[in-house]
Amino acid sequence: MRMTAAAATTTYLKPLFGQTQATAPRSPNDQIHLALIGAGIQGQFDTSVAVQVPGVKLVAAADCYDGRLTHCKELWGQDIFTTRDYREILARPDVDAVLIATPDHWHKQAAVDAMNAGKDVYLEKPMIHLYSDGPEIIATARKTNRILQVGSQRVSSIVYAKAKELLASGIIGKLNMVSAYWDRNSAIGAWDYSIPLDASEQTCDWPRFLGTAPKVPWNAERFFQWRKWKDYGSGVAGDLFVHLFSGTHFITGANGPTRAMATGGLRYWKDGRDAYDVLLALFDYPQEFNLALRVNFVDGGEESEGFLFTGSEGQMAIAGNSVTVTRVPPATEPGYTVSTFADAMQRQYIEEYRKKYPVKHFTGAPPAAVEKFAAPEGYLDSYDHFHNFFNAVRNRTPVVEDPVFGFRAAGAALLANVSVDRGSVVHWNPETMKIERA
Repeated sequence: MRMTAAAATTTYLKPLFGQTQATAPRSPNDQIHLALIGAGIQGQFDTSVAVQVPGVKLVAAADCYDGRLTHCKELWGQDIFTTRDYREILARPDVDAVLIATPDHWHKQAAVDAMNAGKDVYLEKPMIHLYSDGPEIIATARKTNRILQVGSQRVSSIVYAKAKELLASGIIGKLNMVSAYWDRNSAIGAWDYSIPLDASEQTCDWPRFLGTAPKVPWNAERFFQWRKWKDYGSGVAGDLFVHLFSGTHFITGANGPTRAMATGGLRYWKDGRDAYDVLLALFDYPQEFNLALRVNFVDGGEESEGFLFTGSEGQMAIAGNSVTVTRVPPATEPGYTVSTFADAMQRQYIEEYRKKYPVKHFTGAPPAAVEKFAAPEGYLDSYDHFHNFFNAVRNRTPVVEDPVFGFRAAGAALLANVSVDRGSVVHWNPETMKIERA
């Protein structure tokens, strides 16, 4: 979950910076100065994890709500620089990297501006709000030679690394299908975040929040519960499906689906939002597997999430910080259905069948039918994801979730929205990362 963040309208940006700043190689012992752009729920959580990585210090924060800026000082020191305008952060020479946790409609602009200002970027998921965002982010990262890591932490998880290893070992045979679900059946799970009592146009920079979104009158719900509207967020596809795609792609090595079929609707939270609270989708990965996803915000159910990988010889389930493998021994014979035949034909058929498939007698202990692998108690994959990011910043090495990976995950996830809007199957090219005509 994330809340609103600081931003500046696009027309403000050009006078502040032009040429990319050169960055000298950093020593592993150098302290990395981090700035937060978007100090909402996700932004403050991310920062609390990021500063636990040795050698990282928060020096600045930007947000459109004054109360969050005050709280950043309460959390990380009165000496940190705070502003409503992230341009002021990007102009500071003491900022090495930025953590962007703005609403989705600001992801592209904030990331591009930061990279053009010579900053490395940790960009919360989904990487894009519109499909046109992806190529621009990728091109800017390449042009500026900036580090950009997308914030789907599963890619750094030791649990998902174990699942990847197990799948590659053939433990469940040939992968045929992946199903995943994420149910958040509560008001907060459905983005009904708390609105501060002092919320107003005086304490909140409403024009800056809107940015390129349609200009509408001040609305505290849109500001603090922005995920409920397509103008600022990407619905459950961008909030939750994208995590399931990044996990699937990391574990299987796939680049993405080629077809998407989705349906959904507003079933419970009929409170003025236009983002669905129920979404179901099927995705085809040709010659590999099918992926079925489900998200449910309807109140009254159980809060849960998980993956199930089904292969020809078993299943692998991910739940929380554990992986469970259930093996089903491969069939050694096809079996027979002869009970409706005449008795003589039954005997003759079975006799011929047993010549072809003799009864086998096994010796030794059979392999365990069920095996479980769990991360240590208290394990947090977000820490590992930030550790990977800062290691890349120091050593100028590739990150574990670069903008190409991030675009393929977000692009695939948002196909569900396109399919629902069109009421039809949508075709996607995961190599060129483009929607194609049928």
